[in-house]
Amino acid sequence: MKTVILTGQDLTIEELALVCRQNAPVALSEEAKARVLKSRATVERIVDEKRVVYGVTTGFGKFSDVVISPDECALLQENLIVTHAVGAGKPFSRDIARGILLLRINNVIKGFSGIRPETVDTMVEMLNRGVTPIIPEKGSLGASGDLAPLSHMVLPMIGLGEAEYEGEVLPGGEAMARAGIPTIQLGAKEGLALINGTQAMTAVGALTVYDAIELLKIADIAAAMSFEAHYGVLDALDPRIHEIRAHKGQMDTARILRELLSGSKNASRQGEIRVQDAYSLRCVPQIHGASKDAINFIKQRVEIEINSVTDNPIILSDTMEGISGGNFHGQPMALPFDFLGIALAELANVSERRLERLVNPSLSGLPAFLVQDGGVNSGFMIVQYSAAALVSENKVLAHPASVDSIPSSAGQEDHVSMGTIAARKAREIYENARRVLAMELMCACQAIDLRGDKGLGKGTAPVYAAVREQVAHLDKDRPLYEDINRCEALLTDGSLLARVEAASPIEF
Repeated sequence: MKTVILTGQDLTIEELALVCRQNAPVALSEEAKARVLKSRATVERIVDEKRVVYGVTTGFGKFSDVVISPDECALLQENLIVTHAVGAGKPFSRDIARGILLLRINNVIKGFSGIRPETVDTMVEMLNRGVTPIIPEKGSLGASGDLAPLSHMVLPMIGLGEAEYEGEVLPGGEAMARAGIPTIQLGAKEGLALINGTQAMTAVGALTVYDAIELLKIADIAAAMSFEAHYGVLDALDPRIHEIRAHKGQMDTARILRELLSGSKNASRQGEIRVQDAYSLRCVPQIHGASKDAINFIKQRVEIEINSVTDNPIILSDTMEGISGGNFHGQPMALPFDFLGIALAELANVSERRLERLVNPSLSGLPAFLVQDGGVNSGFMIVQYSAAALVSENKVLAHPASVDSIPSSAGQEDHVSMGTIAARKAREIYENARRVLAMELMCACQAIDLRGDKGLGKGTAPVYAAVREQVAHLDKDRPLYEDINRCEALLTDGSLLARVEAASPIEF
């Protein structure tokens, strides 16, 4: 597999996903190695000259006015890690934990953190040999960086904490030993260089953005299937309508739906069956398009952040300075990740409304809950209940985390971003939305069966075939959660999208 060369300047979300999920190896560029050496030399000179620089020769937070002697600098850094590793909750998934490690490497190699080359090499080896720190997902305020999560990331490097290696969770030191990676003793500034930053929130959010881009395609596919099931009116997709509003996401969505439905004998024209559809069909370009524009904006913000310096203090080697600032503050990510959750929640909101129109006989004209012999059979009645529950949960989760703040460190850190909570909520909303879309796809296929397929579109025919390979037509009641699981698996493994793209080269 291609090695991802880390420069600190140009890491992409796609490369992040390759490293986190497909175990692509990483290596440092020569320029990055040179920057690390230069920055480290500056820190050592600051220590030798006994300058007062926050976190290098002073304590942390409220203790920033306490000067630390040179012979206590190493102890200061280790104490920082062990006392800050106070995360709570279940661990982050393996891909997110690897993302945290990768993004921290990409941050420190920009040459403003003062970290030693051997410490960076240890992190690179952990990624390449598959030692993944166990990092609890809760406990960060997203202000002085993700202090608690990043401290758990560091623990195995110094022989503490826990890490996963070859599928087994081990004491951190044992995992490192089995992988053949020596543990380290932190030097001056290094503890702070490793934990003062936004890498936990950014790893969660970046991988969610990556997945959200794929989910936008699935949302368009699900909507096209509902168009087929409802004899949707194609006139609402006329490009002339969308060009005069000119939002890119809206225009793209209308085009994609037209391409998916190309050749369909089920879709109708204005006045043939009805003059216009309900908003959940007629306004798909406007609704999905708005989420696309939002997620594309968020992607831009994330790709700035994953190549930014979020350390403190900033080591400026050219002028031999260590300047204390606030680049660790998560606000530039907290707001976009709140926006991400809202954009994803809307995909689920409109999907559930389309699903409701499929199962409601007064709206669809089909047998109630999409099953014959209703009464004895409940059909898809409770599928809509479950979708409604997920959508309602999303509405709670979509409340922005970034509008909250709580002071910490005896008032020194008196405004915090809650960005990590924002990212985690967006991830949960994504998972709920994916489930709702799987339900819509399953119900749309059932409705097409009951309606009597006149001929599906170029892009919708392979969708129907893929679903039917996994989920049979429902003649009488059976456990539907298994069907939903199989349908959702088509979304998570990428096979549904691959089938569509193979049959019709649509530019999503």
